[in-house]
Amino acid sequence: LPQDEEDEEPVPLPNVNATILKKVISWCTQHRADPVGPEDDGMEGREKRTDNIDTWDQEFLKVDQGTLFELILAANYLDIKGLLDVTCKTVANMIKGKTPDEIRKTFNI
Repeated sequence: LPQDEEDEEPVPLPNVNATILKKVISWCTQHRADPVGPEDDGMEGREKRTDNIDTWDQEFLKVDQGTLFELILAANYLDIKGLLDVTCKTVANMIKGKTPDEIRKTFNI
């Protein structure tokens, strides 16, 4: 679709700040050719894997916890399932194998 500059209207995103939006756009650009669709068909009631994060995503998500959680909130708010899945897997991997006390310390809770 051609875009005329006079047709451009800002889209308010009250729950996503500019820094996080730039990261979301970067992730979406990297994954623009990824297939869209139900990737977890038949997964209901079974554990999802958390060890299948590709290298680019692993590097992309080497951020501080605040940024990681902001990315989760943005992916959820913007309904970007792939980004939501990979960010949640990253948090799951941060928890995996830790005691409750270690988890509290990791997340400052």
